[in-house]
Amino acid sequence: MRILDIIRGTTVDGEGFRTAIYMAGCNHHCPGCHNPGSWDFEGGRDMSLEEIMEIVDEEEFDVTLSGGDPFCNVDDSLRLAREIRKRGYNIWCYTGYTIEEIRNDPALAPLLEEINVLVDGPFIRDLHDPDLLFRGSSNQRIIRL
Repeated sequence: MRILDIIRGTTVDGEGFRTAIYMAGCNHHCPGCHNPGSWDFEGGRDMSLEEIMEIVDEEEFDVTLSGGDPFCNVDDSLRLAREIRKRGYNIWCYTGYTIEEIRNDPALAPLLEEINVLVDGPFIRDLHDPDLLFRGSSNQRIIRL
């Protein structure tokens, strides 16, 4: 899996202390994106499922999948999310897709079954609000699944 970074003990990527896993690659290319370097699918480094889970288990925090966009690399994200859930962790996931788009795409929809909270929608610069919790723009929704 191509991983940009793993942040231990973050409180900005969901409720409580979390281990945030930033996956490489995004094809939304939202104007004003705070991390355009995450768009590159070859960015970051290769990590095995075992290497990632060693960090998750060491920290013992719930997990956030972000990026890039985990739904732009859905096969790896699904494999990772299944292992995280199997070990009992709560999962938040950030995506530029809307939940409606995900539910209507048979390739993307299975990942919804593995996550607890979806933060959906593209970042829209004109709707940016620095006072929003866990979101960058007001169109983005926090959806408990």
